[in-house]
Amino acid sequence: MKLSYRLLAFMMALVWCIAASGSLASAAPMPREKEKEHEGKNVDSGSFGVFQNGHRVGTETFSIYQTANGSVIQSEFKTENAPTQAVQTSEMQLTVSGEIRRYEWKELSPGKAESVVLPNSDFLTQKWSTGPQEKEQEQPYLLPASTTILDDYFFVHREVLAWKFLGAACKQEKGQVQCPLKQRAQFGTMNPHQHSSAPLSAEFLGREKVSLKSGQQELLNVELKNDAGTWQLWLDDQFKVMRMSVVGENTEVVRD
Repeated sequence: MKLSYRLLAFMMALVWCIAASGSLASAAPMPREKEKEHEGKNVDSGSFGVFQNGHRVGTETFSIYQTANGSVIQSEFKTENAPTQAVQTSEMQLTVSGEIRRYEWKELSPGKAESVVLPNSDFLTQKWSTGPQEKEQEQPYLLPASTTILDDYFFVHREVLAWKFLGAACKQEKGQVQCPLKQRAQFGTMNPHQHSSAPLSAEFLGREKVSLKSGQQELLNVELKNDAGTWQLWLDDQFKVMRMSVVGENTEVVRD
């Protein structure tokens, strides 16, 4: 896997915070209000098709930007071939060190609901409402801002977590990226949809040949596992997720 140090640093900058010189950047302040514009450089964008039993049931369209304050991950999920189309959006803002600055989720159809997660001193706070006439609710979590958000329906969050893991597990030596086999790390995660948190383990399983629309490719294989199940992710040499699957289920997410 031959990548320049600058490219590796750029792809990991969302969570690894490494400049081309190899020095650590300092953390940006964490504003409580949503950024009006990010004006960042696009790191990755595209769409994932979500398949169950071979049938497409949804599409996630996403963009990841590197900004002066850190990074912004935007996503929209829409169901396919359903009597009533469900539409949800999310935006996650991270500091340059990968900590949560703000996470916002909205349901646009068929109902109206929204949720916001913000850091508050040494923990996270979630505020949400299930409709315009509903009273806003609030819940604190004894979780640090470094917690990784893995929300329902937004699969790009798993790509960001894979970058975080590979940034910690892999090293670059003489122009090559080295990822030790069976390297494992633990992460704290939060699922705002389910108002829950759980530990998760990530493990690098090596390289594997995978059949894609464009043909067979040799990809990096990363496994994410918690009490809710096991996901396998396959990433190309630019660290972009090409495919994900839930082990033991007929659910697959494929980059279009």
